[in-house]
Amino acid sequence: MFYLLAMAPTDGSGGGSMVSTLIMFGAIFAIFYFMIIRPQQKKAKEREALLSSLEKGDKVITSGGMHGSIAGLDDKTCLIDFGNNVKVKFERSAVASIDRPKNEK
Repeated sequence: MFYLLAMAPTDGSGGGSMVSTLIMFGAIFAIFYFMIIRPQQKKAKEREALLSSLEKGDKVITSGGMHGSIAGLDDKTCLIDFGNNVKVKFERSAVASIDRPKNEK
């Protein structure tokens, strides 16, 4: 019986811990937002801008590592010429980067 009384909460000690717990959760959420969520959203916007800026004649690198130039564009696909009259149709999302010379950036 003494053990149960020793484990019982005392008056007034539980109120302050709730506020500090909420502050801690808020701080953890802020850290996650600024370290994980926000940079990921920024990277997604940059990727969307890259895919929307594709033009016929751009030299591109696909996600598979193939280098070629864009021969045609549709809404969701692009036709890439890999040389020797080899043209393959890819989804726009398969384009990893645009291969531009360093002085054009």
